Amino acid sequence: VQLQAFGGGLVQAGDSLRLSCAAAGLTVSNYNMAWFRQAPGKEREFVAAIMWSGGSTHYVDSVKGRFTISRDNAQNTVYLQMNSLKPEDTAVYYCARDWYSRRAPLQTQTTAYSYWGQGTLVTVSS
Repeated sequence: VQLQAFGGGLVQAGDSLRLSCAAAGLTVSNYNMAWFRQAPGKEREFVAAIMWSGGSTHYVDSVKGRFTISRDNAQNTVYLQMNSLKPEDTAVYYCARDWYSRRAPLQTQTTAYSYWGQGTLVTVSS
């Protein structure tokens, strides 16, 4: 039972990356999903969340207009498209599933999420 995040890497400022989060052994289709990130020496912070239906999304201000969260419930997968990357986006990115199915509204605190992926490192050089 796990969430596996992948797609990270080393890129230059202004580049794009697409992160994926695949669920194995658990269902995500009826759950809100989120991406968080944790930079070295900092607390884990909310990045983006998407409603179980895909009908609503929410972003932290610093990534609005640059990042897009999406999901494919048939594939049990969630994505984070990251464009115009900046050095301050450097962090380990984690995907997570809400504790409760079909919860509204979208949650931004780490304690609202149960299952967590192992994280994928994104490094943006200037």
